[in-house]
Amino acid sequence: MPKMKTHKAAAKRIGVTGSGKIVRVRSWRGHHLEIKSSRRTRRYDGKSVIGKEQARQVRRLLPYL
Repeated sequence: MPKMKTHKAAAKRIGVTGSGKIVRVRSWRGHHLEIKSSRRTRRYDGKSVIGKEQARQVRRLLPYL
């Protein structure tokens, strides 16, 4: 049986915490931050945990995560 390939686009965007939760970076944090209010940019800060519904799909994209 050949090795499974990792989905490279997903690998660049998704990570795993030490406890095994799957995390992603929030959207709207890329550029044009001066235009957005500080209240709005704070809301987009940090990482977001992916729910159980999508976790199964992520495991298919990233088999060696």
